[in-house]
Amino acid sequence: MRISRRRFLSTAAAGAVGTIALPYLSRAADRPQIAHGVQSGDVNASGGVVWSRADRPSQMLVEVSTTDSFKNVRALPPIDALPESDFTAKMLIENLPAGQDIFYRVKFRDLAHTGVTSEPVTGRFRTAPAGRRDVSFVWGGDVAGQGWGINPDDGGMFTFKTMRKYNPDFFLHSGDTIYADGPIQSEVKLADGKLWKNVTIEEKAKVAETLAEFRAAHKYNFLDDNLRAFNAEVPIFVQWDDHEVMNNWSSSKEIPAVYKERNIELLAARAARAFHEMYPMRESIVEPGRVYRTINYGPHLDVFMLDERSYRGPNGPNLQTTYGPASYFIGPDQLAWLKRELLASRATWKVIASDMPISLLVYDDAPNKKGSEAIAQGDGPPRGRELEIVDLLRFIKTAGIANTVWLTADVHYAAAHYYNPDKAQFQDFDPFWEFVSGPLHAGTFGPAELDNTFGPEVKFVKAPGADHQNLSPLEGMQFFGHVKIDGATGQMTVTLRDRADTNLWSTTLDPKAG
Repeated sequence: MRISRRRFLSTAAAGAVGTIALPYLSRAADRPQIAHGVQSGDVNASGGVVWSRADRPSQMLVEVSTTDSFKNVRALPPIDALPESDFTAKMLIENLPAGQDIFYRVKFRDLAHTGVTSEPVTGRFRTAPAGRRDVSFVWGGDVAGQGWGINPDDGGMFTFKTMRKYNPDFFLHSGDTIYADGPIQSEVKLADGKLWKNVTIEEKAKVAETLAEFRAAHKYNFLDDNLRAFNAEVPIFVQWDDHEVMNNWSSSKEIPAVYKERNIELLAARAARAFHEMYPMRESIVEPGRVYRTINYGPHLDVFMLDERSYRGPNGPNLQTTYGPASYFIGPDQLAWLKRELLASRATWKVIASDMPISLLVYDDAPNKKGSEAIAQGDGPPRGRELEIVDLLRFIKTAGIANTVWLTADVHYAAAHYYNPDKAQFQDFDPFWEFVSGPLHAGTFGPAELDNTFGPEVKFVKAPGADHQNLSPLEGMQFFGHVKIDGATGQMTVTLRDRADTNLWSTTLDPKAG
């Protein structure tokens, strides 16, 4: 149900009646503290999720308003923040007016002394429009990877500061939100002899194995001033990839010798719990812990968030010519869901948020170029995991679903791919675009080999080249994408940028009638 701004304010005013100012204790240490800022996420036309974390058992108190003065405020029921969730709490705020700037204020109150609260921290988000106004968002992935952590001498995670300048409606995080398998050392010696100096915490000195260590990997990122400021102003639509657990994980993963815990399923379960605790996602009551979901962001945009980890078959050769469990990538249930959601969508643009590209070869055993980590299986007719893409692309064409765009990250460079059926081995699909960005703050790699099965044409690529891999953020090759949809025309402009905000490449797509 949508609610008007007038009705929201009247409801807020009624809810504020009887609120009593509570005294603070004189010493800050005696009061709960907000440890890692605030976040919002999964925002649609009528609501969104607000997240924060305390430093002790407490209750999260949230107030919302349509003005930054909080003159008319709506107080929401308290949410417990307990050790079981690492003192995190998140609240779904509903019945908000569409197309409205929403300001929220978070504080935590002591469980034993309910009059004792933390200092408040404020944030904001903008609900999706009911009408055809402009929509703007940024996307990317890959944060704190390859040992490149928070370096104050380099300005910290600088790309988040650059993205924040666009005042985007939301941020689509394409995965590798952390590198649980990537320790952060205090110093890294660069090729020119200089030192990269990281902020460090004890838990990031080794690979993550315990639940506490997976949680700490997420909390490490929130130590960055740029990231916390970004989180307070820009809602996140988040998905996960491999490094939330470990590199290239699947059920067949051979766990490296540095791990004491040898059970990949247990490691994945701990990683998943930490991931869901640390981000403001709308949680599924049908399948607790589910990542894939649809986010409707007004008449011009629906975003379909995929999970290409939880349901995949083992990372192996994947050369099957008939579809079955060994060739699952998103799996039959998620594939059926995606078809239903695409068919039901009335939005101008259907953005498919994929944590891995379709046609870039990513090997499970990279040094020996063996095994399949991603979708692509090499040149030739469809095999293995490519069979799901065949099914999906054929369905999109047959059902007459127009204006699908794929956004992804994972490979640590920027690219634009146009899929042309006239140049493909499998040709029963309509042309479409796939845009690649990242890393946001990690080592830069690439470019990867391209698979011709679906006829991709490289329209742009910015990568370091084979002789210059794992470049540090100091080299400036940190990338993000920016999308703007014109409210009047429905045109989508996609721009690939670097952390210095250089416009590397851009294209404007005209919507087609569906």
